[in-house]
Amino acid sequence: MALSSSSQRPTSSAVPQVFDRALYRLRRERKGRYDEDRFLLREAAEGLADRLGAVCRRFRSALDLASSPESRLCLTPHAEQWTQLALTDRDGGQLIGDEEVLPFGPSHFNLVTSVLSLHAVNDLPGALLQIRNLLQPDGLFVAALFGADTLHELRAAFAAAELELRDGLSPRVSPFADVRSLGMLLQRAGFALPVVDVERTTVKYKNFSGLVRDIRAMGEANYLCARDRRPLTRGLLAAMLAHYEENHGTPEGRLKASFDIVYMTAWAPHDSQPRPLRPGSAKTSLAEALGTVERRV
Repeated sequence: MALSSSSQRPTSSAVPQVFDRALYRLRRERKGRYDEDRFLLREAAEGLADRLGAVCRRFRSALDLASSPESRLCLTPHAEQWTQLALTDRDGGQLIGDEEVLPFGPSHFNLVTSVLSLHAVNDLPGALLQIRNLLQPDGLFVAALFGADTLHELRAAFAAAELELRDGLSPRVSPFADVRSLGMLLQRAGFALPVVDVERTTVKYKNFSGLVRDIRAMGEANYLCARDRRPLTRGLLAAMLAHYEENHGTPEGRLKASFDIVYMTAWAPHDSQPRPLRPGSAKTSLAEALGTVERRV
């Protein structure tokens, strides 16, 4: 089932269009053609499942954004009823929609999950605000998305090659947000008790083709609006590989590639949740708690 969002999409010229969402949808559509093991999707889904398991609570109604087989397999045991919003038919969701325009009313779910898709949203603050609004009080939001240093080896190798052979750089690896920025965005969207952490997976590829296959299998090939439309020349590819092997190769002749997965956990506010004390309201000094003598300077 497809949802038309043309009448609901918030239009704002102030939001920079970094990602070509139509191309991203096409990349996601094509990922079903690859047989490679999408191990990072499974790893991220398992990471979210672990965090949901620690909550010790089964949720009544849940929304899975950009649904995938990996996320459904890992997350289904944690909710009684799921609504799965997918970008394409190949993702297999119940509804076809877009994270940038969520077609649900306020307080609609008490759990929202997202596995490796929110990093490709142009207006992430707006998307987080929408997620916050459709959560019921004391509802939970958990998400996994690629972090700032993901594929930093590939980014640096392409930059060095283009500086060597061309008159400037072209964006080839998406700009990913860091932990601190994501934590601030959660607070800005009105979430309570936000927790953001990052886990790194380093893969050693036998060759560059293996890295390219994994990127395409996840639907993560270049979908930046400012991408270079020119074909990748043999000379530029050779120079990039030379820099990659020199700076990020292993003694065994493999290529290292880093994937940082950032996990976000936050709650819709509720009166039952703990709240920080007001500054200056503590009745015991830090020196007393540590058993030391306080010295005023």
